[in-house]
Amino acid sequence: MKQVIEAFKRKDAEKRIPVLRLEIDYELATLFDAMASQDDATVQASKHRLEKYRQELLRLEA
Repeated sequence: MKQVIEAFKRKDAEKRIPVLRLEIDYELATLFDAMASQDDATVQASKHRLEKYRQELLRLEA
């Protein structure tokens, strides 16, 4: 049973990783725009979201 659960998690992670990479790319573009316009609130929010995405990506790739 444990092997079935692990196999399911791997398939789930395989689908999530490409989506997560796109979300990171989009958020980096948002961060760039916020930095260019000197919007500190958006910069901080974007950095927070990027940190969450980074942690999730590290968990999925481990």
